[in-house]
Amino acid sequence: MSEFTHFNEQGRAKMVDISAKEETVRTAQAKTSIQVTKEVYEKITNHEIGKGDVLSVAQVAGIMAAKQTSQVIPMCHPISIKGVNIEFDWDVRDNHYTLLISVTVKTKGSTGVEMEALTSASITALTVYDMCKAVDKGMIIGPTYLVEKTGGKSGDFLRNEI
Repeated sequence: MSEFTHFNEQGRAKMVDISAKEETVRTAQAKTSIQVTKEVYEKITNHEIGKGDVLSVAQVAGIMAAKQTSQVIPMCHPISIKGVNIEFDWDVRDNHYTLLISVTVKTKGSTGVEMEALTSASITALTVYDMCKAVDKGMIIGPTYLVEKTGGKSGDFLRNEI
């Protein structure tokens, strides 16, 4: 296992110095999901949730979350996001309703965007929950995971789908 880099010589937390790292194009894709009831599914797809268009609001929240990741993850560098794309798909079978959320984040910089993609996916799902909780509080979020990352010193990563 590689050495943890977020500790100084005294064993205390530090933000890693990335000033010597080469700027490259970096991408990360994360996925999550939220299981909902048939009623929630129908209200979302028919635009009947009183708080507004659930997927549009969740999409904007996810984009905002990607841009603000360094504000909530202590050792995460503030970076210039070059693009965020959030896509939704429904998996409906056997009376189970799951909203699939896929987030891709891109930058050109000295550090990757894995945390931005994961944060964005999480906040997107949490926003769906928040907007629909008046209908059902039993929704289940997850799993949330990194699918792929490209660029940077550590190279590319591609997960075998879960």
